[in-house]
Amino acid sequence: MPEPTKKDETPNGQPEESVAPDSNGALPLPEISLEVSPPPEAVAEGKEPVETDGKKPEPTESEPSQAVVAQEPSPVENGSNQPQTGGVGVKEQTESDNSTVKEEVPCSPPPPDDDDAAATTPSPTPQAEDANSLKKLSIELPNDSVPVPAMGRKDSVWSLGEGQAPEDLEKPIDTPPRSTLLIESPQSATVPVGGDIVFVAKVEAKDLLRKPTIKWFKGKWMDLASKTGKHLQLKEIFDRFTKIHTFEMHIIKAKDNYAGNYRCEVSYKDKFDSCSFDLEVKEAEQGSQSIDIRSAFKRSSEGQDDAGELDFSGLLKHRNQREVKQQDEGPDVDVWEILKNARPDQYEKIAFMYGITDLRGLLKRMKKMPKEEKKSEAFAKKLEPAYQVDKGGKIRLVVDLADPTVELKWYKNGQEIRPTPNQRKYIFEHKGTQRIMVINNCSMMDDAAYSVAAGDEKCSTELFVKELPIKIVKGIEPVKTTVNERIELECEVSEEGAQVKWMKNGVEVPTGVRSRYRVKCEGTKHFLVIDDASREDTGTYSIMASGGTSEAHVQVDLKPLKVYQDLQDMTVKLGQPIKLHCEIYPGNVPGRWYRNGQLIQPSDRINIIHRNKIHRLEIETSSLHDAGDYTFVPEGYSQSLSAKIHIIDPPRVHLESLNFPDNTVTIVAGNKLRLEIPISGEPAPRVVWMKGERVILESGHRVRAETYGDQTSLTIEVTEREDSGNYKIVLQNEAGEDTASVKIKVVDIPDPPEAPLVPEVGGDWCSMTWEPPKYDGGSPILGYFVERKKKQSSRWMRLNFDLIKETQFEPKKMIEGVPYEVRIFAVNAIGVSKPSEPSKAFTPLAVTSEPTMLVVDDVTDTTVTVKWRPPETIGAAGLDGYLVEYCIEGTNDWVVSNKELTEKTKYTITGLSPGCKILVRVKALNAAGASAPRTLQHSILVKEVIEPPKIRVPRHLKQTYTRRVGEAVNLVVPFMGKPRPKVTWLKDGQAIEPTHVSIRNTDCDSIIFIRKAERSHSGKYEMSVQVENHMDTAIIDIQIVDLPGPPQAVTIEDVWGGNVALVWTPPKDNGNAPISGYTIQKADKKTMEWYTCIEHYHRNCITITELVVGNEYFFRIFSENMCGLSEAATQTKKSALIVKEGMQLKTHNYEDHDFKEAPKFTQPLINTFAVAGYNTTLNCSFRANPRAKVIWMKNKMTIIDDPRYRMFSNQGVCTLEIRKPSPYDGGMYTCKAINDLGEAQVDCKLEVKGGFTFYELMQRGVPLNLIDKYMNESKIVEQEK
Repeated sequence: MPEPTKKDETPNGQPEESVAPDSNGALPLPEISLEVSPPPEAVAEGKEPVETDGKKPEPTESEPSQAVVAQEPSPVENGSNQPQTGGVGVKEQTESDNSTVKEEVPCSPPPPDDDDAAATTPSPTPQAEDANSLKKLSIELPNDSVPVPAMGRKDSVWSLGEGQAPEDLEKPIDTPPRSTLLIESPQSATVPVGGDIVFVAKVEAKDLLRKPTIKWFKGKWMDLASKTGKHLQLKEIFDRFTKIHTFEMHIIKAKDNYAGNYRCEVSYKDKFDSCSFDLEVKEAEQGSQSIDIRSAFKRSSEGQDDAGELDFSGLLKHRNQREVKQQDEGPDVDVWEILKNARPDQYEKIAFMYGITDLRGLLKRMKKMPKEEKKSEAFAKKLEPAYQVDKGGKIRLVVDLADPTVELKWYKNGQEIRPTPNQRKYIFEHKGTQRIMVINNCSMMDDAAYSVAAGDEKCSTELFVKELPIKIVKGIEPVKTTVNERIELECEVSEEGAQVKWMKNGVEVPTGVRSRYRVKCEGTKHFLVIDDASREDTGTYSIMASGGTSEAHVQVDLKPLKVYQDLQDMTVKLGQPIKLHCEIYPGNVPGRWYRNGQLIQPSDRINIIHRNKIHRLEIETSSLHDAGDYTFVPEGYSQSLSAKIHIIDPPRVHLESLNFPDNTVTIVAGNKLRLEIPISGEPAPRVVWMKGERVILESGHRVRAETYGDQTSLTIEVTEREDSGNYKIVLQNEAGEDTASVKIKVVDIPDPPEAPLVPEVGGDWCSMTWEPPKYDGGSPILGYFVERKKKQSSRWMRLNFDLIKETQFEPKKMIEGVPYEVRIFAVNAIGVSKPSEPSKAFTPLAVTSEPTMLVVDDVTDTTVTVKWRPPETIGAAGLDGYLVEYCIEGTNDWVVSNKELTEKTKYTITGLSPGCKILVRVKALNAAGASAPRTLQHSILVKEVIEPPKIRVPRHLKQTYTRRVGEAVNLVVPFMGKPRPKVTWLKDGQAIEPTHVSIRNTDCDSIIFIRKAERSHSGKYEMSVQVENHMDTAIIDIQIVDLPGPPQAVTIEDVWGGNVALVWTPPKDNGNAPISGYTIQKADKKTMEWYTCIEHYHRNCITITELVVGNEYFFRIFSENMCGLSEAATQTKKSALIVKEGMQLKTHNYEDHDFKEAPKFTQPLINTFAVAGYNTTLNCSFRANPRAKVIWMKNKMTIIDDPRYRMFSNQGVCTLEIRKPSPYDGGMYTCKAINDLGEAQVDCKLEVKGGFTFYELMQRGVPLNLIDKYMNESKIVEQEK
């Protein structure tokens, strides 16, 4: 177990032999001893702790590291710090012999079985129950002692002010399961008052998908996230390269109340990790003074500079202020006396009871208070607080017992000291009541804490062993030598085995296994040996001991240089080896080789050899770069050896580097040619370029030759076809001559082709041909590009992006009617030629498409009229007209009916023989020619056709046609029939006067027009259409409406209370429209201002309510129909006076109304047109009481159980549904309603559009034989109906 170090020493580093009270009776500063307890496993197995010689023990892998809770700054002696130890337990002692108040709290939950498992002395023998445990904290509050800063442990008494009850301190704290998240935890630290400190926690995020959550706490529950401000800052940093989150807590300008235990919690999903650390705040000594305890230890966090800081008052800021004032105004209570007589676990309760919030300051003040000494029952005289002895000396520890029979035990650092017969280290003596322990030959191992236990009492002391300084008897002497010599520095000290330190230029000399320095010791003599000295060993060497230092200067110089053989100049052919040789003394001096001032490094080609005095530089194969000035410089000397190497090489032309086949260079005409050919030769050769017998000069304008460095070049600024040919290169120097030839070929784009020809033109296309160009540019023709443009435009458009191999092409997608031109480009490997001349302009034109919808419009005995629609596509050439042709059925001789083109889409073929059958076709013509013909599918029989008349009444005229008086009436009724039918109109069975109603008839419709309608124009108008013996009629009901007249005879039926009953009769003139309602108004007799009581009222009697008592009222009523209100109103002749008294209710005798009624149709059936294959319905409505039976009939035949019909009746509305009717379902339909009082019926006509007339069949091109068959079948069906 490591030995504790000294805690209290004098400023000069010497320990005090004894401690005594000062003149004013105040005790000195308390002592704090830090002890490390072994792990529980070592205690259980009975292992002895390992002791070290004053050094901090390093934790092993099998034992968990233990954090230092509190640490005092160690004294400085001879410029070095003494090591200190730390542990889990903290013990605070004072030098007072008086009784002390102790509170022991375990710093961790104790084991459930053995409470003594964490005892101080891990001895195999069992310990007494009162033995002090190193895992418990003991706080002694001496009289008038200066308090030490709070340790900040969460298990100390200071944690009472941080929200943990004293009775909860003994309970184990449940913590959630932890996982390893923190790779670096914040450590406990000390900071002076006003200083800054940073706590750092790091989390590795390699396996985390998001940032972990971190929380900082003070004490057990105070979350510091809400306390950030000028004194507390929380920061987060993330390193993307190392994937590490760094969380920092900065405390700025710390105050003494910041001390305490802190906790850092990190969580990520289901992972959790936390660590606790302590903060100790050092503060200056303060003298005690008489103050009011309750006012002194109250704080206010409002309006202060430190508001919102980390103080205890933040936990109590919601306390009721009214209660505090009542406590202050109460009777004076001596809180100090209450606290003196109370246990430490009751301090917090007392502080809250008397409104003291600064519990930490209260405890500090209590330590300054003088305390009454408690007389010891076991000791008459205890050990002195501290003892001091010189190293090697003897010390006596004496205690005086009150009861000599008490068993006494001595302890050193918590371990019991037992005497052994063969050891004279510890001697125990008994003199009366005195018990003495003598420690002989004291060493640094004896510097420890000693205690003696007598029964249940115990007293302790500290023994300080003073070590004498080591003095230097004989210092080291200066040394001057040369390189490679041996240096030995000697020094003699005053004591054997002394620890000394060798320094060089103020830096400690390394003495490891691989170091050049060796240190040895012979008794009191110490040596520093350097076997092979170098110039770097020059410097000031010193030796340091605890009692002094000695230094001397060492100078290492080089030996004089002698040159036995110098370097020689050489001339070498290229590729031959180079060998440089020199010989110098001393032989073990290394050197460096330089070429032209550049350091030469050994390689596969260059070999540097050093053997004793000989230095050689060998180059296996010389190159041009190896020529130059060579220098050899011995290391450490300013003298150097030099020689010059000259390399020669015959000239040579390197055409192989061009990579041209057959040394032929091809270039496009018009481009610049620069042909660079590498050459070699040393010295540089003379170069001559020639084409044939002509020499190319360097001063040429367009063609010139240049030579520089290791290459020559031929430059032609703008190449031409004449530049093709062979070029010769001649090289000459003093070492020889070389020649070479290069062929240059100039190629160009081809000539443009001739103008293309356009032999054929279509609607949006044309065909074109052309001839190849006369000159292909020295390269085969690869293909052609074709472009076109509109004649009026200057923008050419390319038609192909892939080359055309042939000499013909067919452009498409041209606009019809627009003139175009085309041209050609020839392409070879060099490029695209210039465009050819444009072709002659051509215009694409196309015939129209065939006419559409050719049908027969009319047939007579000698003529056939056909009609058609224009072609769908006409084209840019337009449409000049149509050509109609016909031929007799069975022949192929088409006869042109119209000699001149007709622009109309209807034509009548005349001059035909009656009874013949012909085929007809029509062609459309334009500038491009005739289109494809449109021919009728079937032949036409030349014969007059009679079509029965048919009136097609519009849907809105099938019901009553209503108009107001003064409006115009304009009705168009279409009809069919052939030849032109005769049309007649009747009104109510009488002929229509043309002066009142205008009628105009055409071939297909009849128009009836009334410029200004009057009520006399109302009635039923019957229209008849007749063709020979065939006739069709239709009835149109026209109703002209006007505003109604006022009601008749408005009378006041009764007046009672605030109510008036009115009765009136309908108006005589309803305006030719049903009365839709009435508007009733009232007026006070005094003002005669009319106010509307109700609008759109339907009945003929009403009761007006809520009339004002005492007023007299007149009433008037307006009639209303679809045109609006009547122009005048009918007013009551008498007025109604509303009186208050005499109100009586008049009862009337009412007779039961007979609601029985014979059937009566309120909505008749309407003539309907249906489409074959689509469902249709017939609707009508009636009223009857009792309920009537409904019968549907078709052509006077009752419809019973026919699946094609569905009949519905709901609330008097009758519906007949006909499923998918056919032409045979047409006819007269009747709906009959029958009850006991009578019967009623309504009829309507249903026509199904599904059959075809002769004319329609002719239009569709049906053969005549099929038409005759169909018409005969239709007549038979009609006769059957």
